[in-house]
Amino acid sequence: MSETIRLMPNEYLMREGEESTEMYYLQSGTLAVFKRKGDQEHQIGIIIAGELVGEMSFLDKNPRSASVKAMSDCLLVVIPIEKLEHVLETMPKWFSALLHTLTDRLRKANARIRI
Repeated sequence: MSETIRLMPNEYLMREGEESTEMYYLQSGTLAVFKRKGDQEHQIGIIIAGELVGEMSFLDKNPRSASVKAMSDCLLVVIPIEKLEHVLETMPKWFSALLHTLTDRLRKANARIRI
């Protein structure tokens, strides 16, 4: 059984630059995604129930690329890195390469976002 966490409005799930060992499945609620520019945060996206959050850092083990905080009461399922590693052990090597290629391309696209 997976652990769940609850967030209240304006509570941070993660902050840009943090290390990652887990991703999350948003069961209910809405999250906002923010990038920092100077001393200000700018909202760049929204995550709704049924979506994953924190997947890029989870897959490529790089620091978090953005901050995420709750816009409403949220319930999330915690997915630890060990679960993914177990699944990847059973997959063909090309599947792992695909995940890393897609994550790398997403990081490069995110780096081009102008805020």
